[in-house]
Amino acid sequence: MPSNPFPRLRTPAQPVTRRWLARLALAACAAPAFAQPLDGGPLRILVGYPPGGATDRVARIVGDKLAGKLGVPVLVENKPGAGGRLAAQQAKATPAGQNLLMLANPAVMVVAPLVFKDNGYDAERDFVPVAHVNDYEFGLAVSTAVPVKELAHLLAWMRANPNQANVGVPATGSLPHFFALMLGDKAKVRTEVIGYKGSAPAITDLIGGQLPMAVDTFDVLVPQHEAGKLRVLAVSGSKRSAFAPDVPTFKEAGLDLAALGWNTFFAPSTMPPEKAARLASAIHEVMQDPDTQRKFTDARMQPVVSTQAQTTAMLQAYRAQWAPVVRKSGYQP
Repeated sequence: MPSNPFPRLRTPAQPVTRRWLARLALAACAAPAFAQPLDGGPLRILVGYPPGGATDRVARIVGDKLAGKLGVPVLVENKPGAGGRLAAQQAKATPAGQNLLMLANPAVMVVAPLVFKDNGYDAERDFVPVAHVNDYEFGLAVSTAVPVKELAHLLAWMRANPNQANVGVPATGSLPHFFALMLGDKAKVRTEVIGYKGSAPAITDLIGGQLPMAVDTFDVLVPQHEAGKLRVLAVSGSKRSAFAPDVPTFKEAGLDLAALGWNTFFAPSTMPPEKAARLASAIHEVMQDPDTQRKFTDARMQPVVSTQAQTTAMLQAYRAQWAPVVRKSGYQP
């Protein structure tokens, strides 16, 4: 059994000496240091979508690891509705003393502020970027009933069949919606975008042949592509996805088009800056953990390790890229 590094407690028979005090000080230095628990109690992570979706899965992977870093329980709360805007409204109204982060995507923090006259929140004034934790690509998929296997062939088919060039997207006003508009603009093909109430009904219609093509996040399309139930013709990343290396990028397929979506943690602007910085640092450590990264890749999601400063810079660049696209579309909810 290893010897105890701590000196025995002094008894009345043992006088206090300088040597004894020195030993006590050294023993205290040798004791393990524990992080100070986060002030204010448990941390709540607000997600604006139902359980089981990609954003919810990201929140739970990070939240499980984060609890050990902060010394407090971490609770994921789902607040679906209005495309994630209800969660943003609730997060904005959080009192300064409460520990709350919101995990949000571009639809809530970039697109909605551009197309809705009154969101009930200001994405730039009411929130502070904390940590960018994953990216996702978009894919263009076709029904097996459409007689094409390459993007160039699809564009030719769309030009020859303009009345059938309908593109399904998981939600009206979503990022896949605007990516579909970007696709039509780049390809100089008129497309009719059809918004669904989620990915599941859109993919069902695509597989069933009621819909010729669809744009959705790549992680949603890959399993059906692998099963041969639909064909993904191109992916929106700058390089091929490790999850489906047989699918070319849009650039490789002949169309100069690239775009990503993301999930990022935001704090209400009422949160003290030093607390937001601590949360950013803790999430940064969590995202460096190999086990965290494995869980992301197992879910076919791309993990990102980003500091708070890098997250802020990413968000600024992203807004500069997408604001002209959204405004040019003339989209009105």
